[in-house]
Amino acid sequence: MAHSDPEYDDHGADDDEDVVVRGRGGRSMASRPKGRAQATWEAAASRNWELQEGADGSIEGVLGGLEEAGKRKRLLKDTTPLQRGIIRHTLLVLDLSDAMNEKDLRPTRHLLTITYTIAFVREYFEQNPISQLGILGMREGLAIRVSDMSGNPNDHITALKQLRSTEPKGNPSLQNALDMARAALYHTPSHGTREVVIVLGALLTSDPGDIHDTIKACIRDRIRVRIIGLAAQMHICAEICRKTNGGDENYYDVAIDEVDYRQQLMAITTPPVLRSTDTEAQKNNQAALLMMGFPSRIVEEKATLCACHGNLTRGGYLCSRCKAKVCNLPATCPTCDLTLILSTHLARSYHHLFPLRNWSEVSWRRARQKGSTQCYGCLSGFPPVPAQQEVADGAEHDQAFARTKRAEGASESSSGNLVDASFLFNGTKAHYSMTHNTTTITPDDSVD
Repeated sequence: MAHSDPEYDDHGADDDEDVVVRGRGGRSMASRPKGRAQATWEAAASRNWELQEGADGSIEGVLGGLEEAGKRKRLLKDTTPLQRGIIRHTLLVLDLSDAMNEKDLRPTRHLLTITYTIAFVREYFEQNPISQLGILGMREGLAIRVSDMSGNPNDHITALKQLRSTEPKGNPSLQNALDMARAALYHTPSHGTREVVIVLGALLTSDPGDIHDTIKACIRDRIRVRIIGLAAQMHICAEICRKTNGGDENYYDVAIDEVDYRQQLMAITTPPVLRSTDTEAQKNNQAALLMMGFPSRIVEEKATLCACHGNLTRGGYLCSRCKAKVCNLPATCPTCDLTLILSTHLARSYHHLFPLRNWSEVSWRRARQKGSTQCYGCLSGFPPVPAQQEVADGAEHDQAFARTKRAEGASESSSGNLVDASFLFNGTKAHYSMTHNTTTITPDDSVD
């Protein structure tokens, strides 16, 4: 198992005595050491049972507060504008071995992975409309192709739904999966990123050769590998992610539960930050400008064959260079290899380069001083700001209800807030919070 000292708490680390238990045949077996340090995932699991009940004996209000705290945590993301690879070439590798039949993730690891992967495919192309995705599988020591590299999410979803009827069997092979992914990404253009995402449920890998040679080949081809484990940490997985990501150890993690599994999978939809080595490689390849076509949709009187699938269709898009017809966009022209997209696809990809600002909380008094009655951007009316006397009268009524909404991890000034509406304040998004604390959320630099 990978070395993971930072993931352990300090308490209980002083007592390192091993307890020896006599088993059958007189053999001694070392059990778990007394006072062993607790891992982060173990502490999180135990803290879920320390929820305090409300006055009526229900924990529904506390759970609502925890959910609200989670939403606030997701909102406070890093807004630093960084150079990212918005044209991505990603291969998703799924574990289809016997380990995916385990039921620690309901209903099984296999079925839950397929459900989450379908949602991931939709979100991936929503956030990265000009990127490409392919899906591979690992079973019986081999790597199989589930769907080819494509920019059409329907092709991937159809292939994933067919996996529901297949039974996981055998052992996975990380080496075979990386070799197949490297071969599929070898001919991708240098201006895009090359990524491999592996969902691994087993605690072993059945490889035909030396996997370290494959890791060196991935580094040479500038392929990034990210692994999501479903069982426990493996040293070889940590080594693969660390070496293929320039020493960064944040690309390998183990899912704690279903919620954490989904969050880790959806986090991959954000384009990765380009490192200095990637920039130097792009300069060497002189890929400063990229030619793209922006075709318009046509409707023909008679059906003609499309160049992408060979199907008879009456509608489609004509390539700006060679006039070949394709069914959907974004796509790569099968005749001249020109990237064909719409202007809206390009705009949706650019929002990763210029993220929205985070929000800060101000009092109702400050909101009354600003006197804003409508949104600066869309001119939508704001909810009326309550008078000071109305806030004082409702404080006692809201106090008991607000206690149940407090959650550890939420900001001190936001305890007990109930989000009533969303609006744009000076052109950026904000929220009204209707409680006795009388707070409202505005951007950091829009208060003054």
